[in-house]
Order: sequence, then structure tokens, then C-alpha cells
Amino acid sequence: MQYISTRGTAPTLSFQDVTLAGLANDGGLYVPQAWPTLSREQIADLAGLDYIETCVRICAPFVAGSLNEDEFRALAKEAYGGFAHAAITPLVQLDAQQWLLELFHGPTLAFKDVALQLLGQLFARFLDKSDRHLTIIGATSGDTGSAAIHALAGLDTVDVFMMHPKGRISDVQRRQMTTIVAPNVYNIAIEGSFDDAQAHVKRMFGDPAMNARFDLSAVNSINWARLMAQVVYYFYAAVRLGAPHRKVAFSVPTGNFGDVFAGYVAAQMGLPIERLIVATNVNDILHRALSAGDYSVGDVTATAAPSMDIQVSSNFERLLFDLGGRDGPALARMMTGFETDRRMTIPEDMRIGSSLFTSARIDAEDMSMALRWAREASGQLIDPHTAIGLAAARGSDIAPDVPVVTLATAHPAKFGDAVERAAGERPRLPARLGSLMDREERCTTLPGSYEAIAAFVAEHARARS
Repeated sequence: MQYISTRGTAPTLSFQDVTLAGLANDGGLYVPQAWPTLSREQIADLAGLDYIETCVRICAPFVAGSLNEDEFRALAKEAYGGFAHAAITPLVQLDAQQWLLELFHGPTLAFKDVALQLLGQLFARFLDKSDRHLTIIGATSGDTGSAAIHALAGLDTVDVFMMHPKGRISDVQRRQMTTIVAPNVYNIAIEGSFDDAQAHVKRMFGDPAMNARFDLSAVNSINWARLMAQVVYYFYAAVRLGAPHRKVAFSVPTGNFGDVFAGYVAAQMGLPIERLIVATNVNDILHRALSAGDYSVGDVTATAAPSMDIQVSSNFERLLFDLGGRDGPALARMMTGFETDRRMTIPEDMRIGSSLFTSARIDAEDMSMALRWAREASGQLIDPHTAIGLAAARGSDIAPDVPVVTLATAHPAKFGDAVERAAGERPRLPARLGSLMDREERCTTLPGSYEAIAAFVAEHARARS
């Protein structure tokens, strides 16, 4: 499998090189040259397989040429061996139509673990075969940072610099990053929003001075390997609900568009998905883009679902590339204009091509109502992000014989205050987190300027050998 950039001028790379690179050097994101497909018979054959074997079947075409099936299976077993549920991503039924896909049984209680535990194994494997040392630059709206740090802490071949917006993530999210003591981990709280942090990451990848000194890579969902890992649980869930013999719909709490784009990839591979519901909070740029073609940046509003407090969704570029006929130069012009003007109108023909998607904007009241409904109707405590997805799922017009799966993206205890306000019950942190709230924190606060952040990285990162 070979990979190309959405902007058309970066070199074509193998899976190994794409994993280590993260962002393409022309500013684009890597995607496979063509989507691999599975027949109905191959999808039906997934029935009865455990999560790891499903992962091997789905990922095999993407890693071809870099890893064989036995090598990849060993990495997957190591990645998922520490999850707290034997099914890795179990399904929970709420009523006759509504289901939850619990993605929070990894070490940091968030869906990011499903991808980042595997990405950590891939980094270790690929770097062990070379003399490279990576400088990982990341931005997090809450969960990516802790999952990445947990996966990479102590790894001698990488330094990890993780930025989060100061005061805009939950206490549990912050502490899961800042209480990990490892010589290769640097937590940075910046003044500003997640979008500001994400912009600094992209600027650093395009900075000739930084690239000359450091071998930069990324763990955000701009890294293709992360998205690949997320495709797996769409197949795993859908097959358990009757695919390929019936369609399944998914509702996805969405900020950076990576998780829902993984569903789009599953559909391109042949999974019969009835609908992908893009559920946003009041930071609704994706809802406006998909429903009206208005991809324009507004101010970020802080909410009880901080991982969705995003106005610039990096992975949306991958969808636009596909819907625009994979014309890299044309997309590069669109994205350059967007980066300058902070707005873009999605052409009507591209929106017609995205008929797989619907979207919904869920406000704080609707989120709370969905959270209470889950508690009262089925005894399930869910977190605010999942509640946004559930509100969108219950408000959809999908036929009653089609199962609707809401991706439960985080354990409710990561957002205890918000859950308690809505449901009247405070969720408990799992015992495996131990004394998280009592541990000492290590974090550097920096102004939200690129110069300050680049200087900090330059001071602490190990340069190219």
C-alpha cells in the first residue's frame, strides 16, 4: 500500500514512512492511493472473530509492504492486552434501536486509546529498525494528549511535546497528562484555544528551521495510522448487529472529524452503513459545512464537552479531497484560501457527494436531556460528548429497523461535574486510575505564540543525530 498527500505534491510513501511522518511536507494529509474493499462474504466472515483478529483483517491491506499479518497481530495483541474489557469495544443496548459502542476501556478512559495504544507499538517497531529519533508535536482538546503520553512515555526513541488549552479541559483529562513522570514527556498549557494549539503544530511542521534540526512527527488524527485503527471498531460493531445482511447507522460526537472519517473509510471499504450522523455541540462548523456549505471559523465557545470545542477540523480535508475527485492541486488552493480567509464555501456537487452524512447541532440543554434519558431509561451513565452523539441519534429520521450506534467516546468519570449536574449522580473513577487526583503535576505554561512554543521545543528536544 502506498500513500499520497491531499495536496498533491508530497512524495508517495509506504505505511511505515507515513506513520513516522504524520503530516505531509506540502501541508496535506496522507491517504491511501486507493481504498481497499472487502466483499460481502469477507465482511460476513468477520462474524465470531475477536477484536484483535478483526483488527488484523481490516488493517492488513493498509500495512501491506511494511508489516506482515503475524507481525501486525503481535503489535495488536500488545496494544490491546491492557484494556479493561475482553471485547475491547463492547456494545451496550439502550432500547429497541439505540446502542452504545463503548470505546473507553483503555488505560486513559477515552476512545483515543484504541488508536494510540496501537500507534505507540507501531512507533516502537519502526524506530527499532532505524537510528531515527522522533520529536512528537501534538495538540489536544482533552483526550489525545493523555492517550499519546501513556502510549509513548519512557520510549527512548521519541520526545513528546503535548499542548493543551489552559483551563479548557477537565481536571481528570489534565491530570492524566501532567501526572505522568517520564524524561521524554513535556506538557505545555498554552493561553488560547485548541484551534490555536493545532495551528502551532501545523506551523511547526512547515517551519524549515525546526525541520532542519528535528525529526518531527505527529500523534493527532492527522496521522493516518491513527485513523486506520479507528476503522476497525465500525466493522466490529456492525457485524455484531447483522452486517453485511443489514445496514447500521452510527452517530459520532465530532470535533476534529477523525473518528467520523474512519466511518467514511469503513463505508468505502464496503461496510453497509446507512448513515453517519455528525454530532456537534454549539461549536458547529461541521454542521454548517455539511448542511449549508458554510465552512467558516467562528469564536470557540467553552462547553461541558471540551473535546468538541473546535472550529477547525483537520480531518475534514481528507473528506474534501475524496469528494473533489482527489484533485490535490485544486484542494491545495481551497485550503490555502481557507487558511487565509478563515472561511470556505463547500461546492454543491461536493456536498451531494457526501450524502452518507447528516449532521446535528446539539446545545447544552439537549445534551443534558440525553444524558438524563440514558440514566433513567437504561441505567447508563454517559459523558457529555457521548450525550451529544446520543441526542443526535435519537433525533434522526432513521428507519426503526436500522440499529443506531452512538460512539461512547469517554468514561463519564472524566467529566464528573457535568454528569452529576445533568444526571444527579457522580460517576466514580475506575479503581485502575488509583490516586490520580492526589499525584503531583508537571506542566509548563506558555503564552499562545508560536515563537514561545518553538523556542521551548528547541530547548528541550533532542536534535537529529
